[in-house]
Amino acid sequence: MKIILAGAGEVGYHLAKQLSNEAHDITVIDIDGENLERVNTSTDVLTIQGSATSITVLKDANISHTDLFIAVTSTEAININCAILAKELGAKRSIARVGNGEYISPEHREMFSKLGIDNLIYPEDLAAHEVVKLIERAGATDVLEFENGLISLIGVKLDKNISILRKPMRELAETLDSFKFRIVAIYRGMRTLVPSGDDILLPNDQIFVITTPEGIDEVIRVTGKADSKMENVMILGGGKIGRKAAKMLESRINIKLIESDKDKTQDLADYLHKSLVIQGDGRDIDLLAQESIIDMDGFIAVTNDAETNIISCLMAKHLGVSKTIALVDNIDYIPLTQTIGLDSLINKKLIAANNISRFIRKSNLVSLATLQGIDAEVFEYIAKPGSKVTRKSVKNLGFPKHAIIGGYVRDGKGYITEGETQIKDYDKVVVFALPGEINKVERYFE
Repeated sequence: MKIILAGAGEVGYHLAKQLSNEAHDITVIDIDGENLERVNTSTDVLTIQGSATSITVLKDANISHTDLFIAVTSTEAININCAILAKELGAKRSIARVGNGEYISPEHREMFSKLGIDNLIYPEDLAAHEVVKLIERAGATDVLEFENGLISLIGVKLDKNISILRKPMRELAETLDSFKFRIVAIYRGMRTLVPSGDDILLPNDQIFVITTPEGIDEVIRVTGKADSKMENVMILGGGKIGRKAAKMLESRINIKLIESDKDKTQDLADYLHKSLVIQGDGRDIDLLAQESIIDMDGFIAVTNDAETNIISCLMAKHLGVSKTIALVDNIDYIPLTQTIGLDSLINKKLIAANNISRFIRKSNLVSLATLQGIDAEVFEYIAKPGSKVTRKSVKNLGFPKHAIIGGYVRDGKGYITEGETQIKDYDKVVVFALPGEINKVERYFE
C-alpha cells in the first residue's frame, strides 16, 4: 500500500515507525527538516521537506497513485486543507486529524465526506475514552479491545503477597486452567518478556493478559485487584479530555473536577450537571486536602502540562489514592513514569497513531496497536485459508520465540488459545510480539 503522511510530529513519527515495519511504501511530508531527520534516522521511508498544502509537493510525492493520505500535522486547518487536496488529486482515501469536537459528530461527518475526507481523528476524544476504560477497569493499567470487546488485552501491576507470585508459568497454567485468560507478556525492569513455562511472576511486575469478556473479572481477582472499585474520582484539568471524561463518568461516579481558569470553570459548571467543579491549583496540596483527596478512589491529571500531571499524581498516590492516571504528551517521559509509581498513563498522540493504524490493511492484517512505554506491539490477523498458522495446533507451530498467540475470534465469539488450539480459516487472531519478531509472525498468516 502506498501511504503519504503529512506531518512528522509525534503522531506522524510513530505511524511511520509502525508502518515501515509492515513493508508499505511510505512517504512523509513536513516543513520542518529536524522532524524529517528524526524520521530518517529511525525508519526506512521517503521524506519530502515542504508544505503538504502545496499541490506541487503533493504531486512530487506521487499523490495520484496513493492509496491512503493521512494528515496529522499540529494544525487542524492544514490537515483539513491538504486532505481535501489529496483526495481531489487522486488519493483513494484521506484521513485528517482535528482538534474540534464538533467535526466528529454524526451530523457533520457526511459534510466532510462530501469534501473528500473519509475519516476524522480527534485525539482528545480518543484519550477521554481511554480514561473512561481505565476507570471502568479500575485494577488495570492498560486496556485494549479487539472486535468490539470480544477479546481484550489488559495490563495489571502486581502487588506483593498475591497467590500467583513466584510460581512457574507452567504451574500457573495448570492451576488456572478454568479461567479464560492467558498471560502474554511481563514488563520488568524496563524489559518486556514473552513468558515461557519456566518464567515466574514477581512483585511489581506489570503483566499483560489476553482475555474474553467472561474472564475479565477473574483476571482482576487473581491479580489481587478485586477491591479496586471507583466511586469517588478527582480530575485535574478541565480541558477537552477532562471535560469529556467527566461528562461520560458523572452519571455513575462522584466526580470532582479542578480547573485553574475562572472562565473555563464557569463553563464547566454549566456543562457538567452532576460533577462538582472547583476553581483552584491542583498542585496545591492544601486545596487537595480541603477537597478530601484522601477519600478519592481515583485521581486523573489531564492538564496541558506533563510535569504538573506527573507531580500531582505522585502527590495523590502519596496521600493514599489507589488509582492515578496521568496524561503525558512527552514521549520521553513514558518509561520514567512507569518506574516512579504511577498506575496508568495516557498519551493522546500514541492513541491517535494506534487508532489511525486500524484504517491500514496489509493483506490480512486487521489492526495493530502499540502499548505505551512497552517495547512490543499487538496485532490482529485474519487467518488466510491454507496459511501456515492453520496447519498445526498452536503448540506444534514453531511460533517465533518472542511472540505469542493470545486469543482468537470465531463465529462472533472470543476464545483464548491453548496448546491444543487449532486455528481455522478466517479466524481473527490476536498476537503479541516484540519488535524483532514482527516479520517472522507475518509469514504464519500469509
